[in-house]
Amino acid sequence: MSDDKHNGPRASKLWTSHAAQTLGTSESVVLVLIGTALVLIAVLLLYSGMHDLNEAVHRGPEEIERRSIGILNTVLLVMMTMEIVYTVAISLESHTLNAEPFLVIGMIAGIRRMLVITATSTEQEAHAEQFHNTLVELGLIAATVVALAAAIWILRYSAHKFVTAGSQRADGRGRPS
Repeated sequence: MSDDKHNGPRASKLWTSHAAQTLGTSESVVLVLIGTALVLIAVLLLYSGMHDLNEAVHRGPEEIERRSIGILNTVLLVMMTMEIVYTVAISLESHTLNAEPFLVIGMIAGIRRMLVITATSTEQEAHAEQFHNTLVELGLIAATVVALAAAIWILRYSAHKFVTAGSQRADGRGRPS
């Protein structure tokens, strides 16, 4: 009976350890699949953007001008996708989730939206109220991009400032610089 008393907690710890390992392996498999799918999406988007650019170049300057915002939009989407792939790779290595890549994605998305707004607003004849609303939206997006840049700076500063020499950086990328 005393064996059951001592084996109970030990067996429970062993089972918990095994469950944690299984979940960790499952997480890694899912992250690899997500990363692979994202890379495939990025490659297809990049191919599409390059195809559009090639077509525009062959049709002349007017077509380049007409398609440039769409091509730039595609390239920025590829950048956002690859930033997510980078985040997945860091998560695979360190089993942690870092905030900085998401802030970068937010900045790229904000800049992308600003480009779309400016491109569409130059194509349309705007009334005073519509013009005012467009300016307000651009101002709010610009403020958001600046806030995200400040958040990245704060993260980097705090990672550098509050990590002891010789230890792991807060962002999981080796020794502090």
